[in-house]
Amino acid sequence: MTQALDGIRVVDFGQYIAGPLLGMILADQGADVIHIDPPTGPSWDTPANQTWHRGKKTISLNLKDPADNKVAKSIIDSADILIENFRPGVMSRLGMDYSQVVVSNPGLIYCSMPGFAHDDPRSTMRGWEGIIGAATWTYRPSGSGKNSNRPVYTPIPIASSYAAFISSVSISMALFHRESYGYGQNIEVPLFDAMFPAMGSRVITMHDKQTTNNRGSNATWTRTFECSDGQWVQYHAGNLKFSDFLKFTKAVNWPSSDSPAVESDRMEKLFRTRSASEWEDLISDMGSECSICRTSAEWIIHPHARESGMVAEVKGTVLGDMLQPGINARLSKTPGNIRGPVTNIDIGSIDMTPKFSLVDVESKQVYAQQKHPILEGIKVLDLCIVLAGPTCGRTLAEFGANVIKIDSPDRLRVSFHNEINRAKRSIVLDLKTQSGLDIFWKLVEDADIIVQNFRKGVAEKLGIGYDQVKTRKPDIIYASLNTYGQEGELSYRPGHEQIAQAATGMQKRFGGTGQPLTQPFAINDYGTGYMGAYGVVLALLNRNRTGEGQHVDTALTYTSCTLQSPFFMDFPGKNWDETSGQDALGSSVFNRAYKCNDGWVFVSLPSSHAEKLANIGIQGDIAGFGMRDLEIDLEEKIAEQSTEYWIELFGKIDIAAHRVVEKASELLENEWVMSHGLSVTREHQELGRITTTGPAPRLSVTPVFIGRQAPKPGSDAKEILAEIGLVEEFDGLVSENIVRIDGIVPG
Repeated sequence: MTQALDGIRVVDFGQYIAGPLLGMILADQGADVIHIDPPTGPSWDTPANQTWHRGKKTISLNLKDPADNKVAKSIIDSADILIENFRPGVMSRLGMDYSQVVVSNPGLIYCSMPGFAHDDPRSTMRGWEGIIGAATWTYRPSGSGKNSNRPVYTPIPIASSYAAFISSVSISMALFHRESYGYGQNIEVPLFDAMFPAMGSRVITMHDKQTTNNRGSNATWTRTFECSDGQWVQYHAGNLKFSDFLKFTKAVNWPSSDSPAVESDRMEKLFRTRSASEWEDLISDMGSECSICRTSAEWIIHPHARESGMVAEVKGTVLGDMLQPGINARLSKTPGNIRGPVTNIDIGSIDMTPKFSLVDVESKQVYAQQKHPILEGIKVLDLCIVLAGPTCGRTLAEFGANVIKIDSPDRLRVSFHNEINRAKRSIVLDLKTQSGLDIFWKLVEDADIIVQNFRKGVAEKLGIGYDQVKTRKPDIIYASLNTYGQEGELSYRPGHEQIAQAATGMQKRFGGTGQPLTQPFAINDYGTGYMGAYGVVLALLNRNRTGEGQHVDTALTYTSCTLQSPFFMDFPGKNWDETSGQDALGSSVFNRAYKCNDGWVFVSLPSSHAEKLANIGIQGDIAGFGMRDLEIDLEEKIAEQSTEYWIELFGKIDIAAHRVVEKASELLENEWVMSHGLSVTREHQELGRITTTGPAPRLSVTPVFIGRQAPKPGSDAKEILAEIGLVEEFDGLVSENIVRIDGIVPG
């Protein structure tokens, strides 16, 4: 079966996580990925390499050797895409930065994912995952419990994964653009920058007026509860079936006037009356949201994980047959394919025919100055709520699409509206009425893309499911984003971020042996939004070639498996022993937070560089020094000085060290962050000044745009109706409440 990226060659110089993961995401969709390792092998020897390099061909080259360097450049000339995640300047010293290779390959799409951007003051620092986590408020103190003032480390590589997600979107966009204009461009997605979209809902700031709590009084119910069998479940009260759950529990007077402590005790006693599996099935069957808090080891063999394809078996790896994260996203006509384990090849087997001939540089430069948005002229109908789906729509809008956000009048609050609905236009439309459906079908007539995040079956009941839409418009690209995907026994169940984290092992990993806890940010929501956008653009590429639309499927649980890729695998002899719990300061003595006399500093270095510690008075004979003794020595010495002292001293010996950022305001108000559009403060027409995060990727020819502030819900209705010839019916539609222009609160 044809895949979306068939015929696309990628040269992958990536090491550690971000680059290899991006290469995997492209390979899964049909790209021919040639991975280049140094002669000594991968920089990180980990079983996860069998996941990240699946479906790739690999060769070893010493890029500092003139002969091998020449071979690498010949492969670059034959490629469509280049991936690298070195520090800024490394590829330049090798003669392989964008300006050096584009001369002979003007069609090349060149993607860099450094830890810090080339113009970031910290660009020379090694941007390890732990360093970026410390720099981006990810390891902030919990603020409660016995360790309330200590950082809390999460082993999930959020920054590396998000750099890969956002890069996959940017690369596919650049490919779509290249089909029209013939040449590539330079893309930079630093890990630090990539974290800002992940923070989104946690850092939005209303300066002049506070909105009502997004979750309302039912927020108290949205938490984990211990059950009669000692297992935990995550309950989420954020859907319209919460009232049915209250009736079942006979808590019909909720919220009551009792104190929060009394209410909490009552809820905890309620959940202890049944086992976790009983609660999960009972609550889910009534249409509300509940999941057992499983470990990743339990989820990877769960029937739904296997049936849905979010877990795939790869046979014949060097570690034996493996269970790994499946393909994310899935397309109905170009579904992607895991082509087995990584394959070592001979250099002589590579066709190094140059991919692109030289083009007129002058005409390229003229066009480059025009900065046309990539998706200019593409119309999107965004039917989504909360975070994942709207993030997909917002991403398409940032690349120039005309996105119309369609909200339901049944929901009086548009949750997180000011965070995820910027760059869109808004209409509030009742799709449960015939007149509302008639308007929807008029909008569909010239639409290219529909994005929805109903659970499976809901869109079909409304009459607007994929099969129903494609009957009227065969070339439509229709993206479905939900919690459990479109296949498998749990596909009809509803869910939010917390449900996905509970089901797939994230909460158990973060909570450790105690109460399961939610990760620092809504990482499955935003990540799924990006993977949905990636799938949509792949579908656009395929439609350009075939004229056909298709269905795009991605889900929070798919993304959770991908985010956990360093340890989400099973094979003979696998140990599930990764770092976990609220006491974790890092993954090892060489990668953790240390307390200084004025705060915390995160220090990160490969164990092979441990001898550098002798330069700061740490035990010289590192090899013969017990790890716990070494850790104690480091703790004692680092506690004597300030964070600034240690950052400077470690920097002199090329050891990465960064202060653990404890407040979001430190990031949002940082001058460099603001000047680069990662933190943006603007006036809202109703709410005054609002600070949100901005887009992360930098594209040299077709930059992304943050777009206008999120509008008042429904405020663009008249303009939108005019575009489909219904402006004269506007007043009547409003009076009949088919179209709402007031009364919907931006949450």
